[in-house]
Amino acid sequence: MSDSLTLRFPVQLSDAEWRRRLTPEQYRVMRRHGTEPPGSCGLLREKRPGTFRCAGCGHALFASAGKFESGTGWPSFDQPLPGAVGTARDTSFGMVREEVHCAQCGSHLGHVFPDGPPPTGLRYCINGVALTFEPA
Repeated sequence: MSDSLTLRFPVQLSDAEWRRRLTPEQYRVMRRHGTEPPGSCGLLREKRPGTFRCAGCGHALFASAGKFESGTGWPSFDQPLPGAVGTARDTSFGMVREEVHCAQCGSHLGHVFPDGPPPTGLRYCINGVALTFEPA
């Protein structure tokens, strides 16, 4: 498992405050490194222009222009907004992956993989429950 939740971030809340702020599913995914079931989030199909934000702190994470259909069942993006996310090594489940977390609050968002489209070649595979959407 990654250590993103043990690092210091600009937004710091107690566990009790996170539990009050987030739904039980958001808390499980964002604060306990869970994963939502594929295809379960309405944001998977969101196609309007706008900004995807962290459901925990409201920090702007991804522009809708970088969203693409990966066929995985989770919202996918080719790149985050500048400085919006951080990454940490994740060795859970016997795999080595790069975990993606919000740079402001440290909440777990998903993982980044090197199998995305040009020009970045990256696929930020993000749990929809960890996002909110703000239309342009």
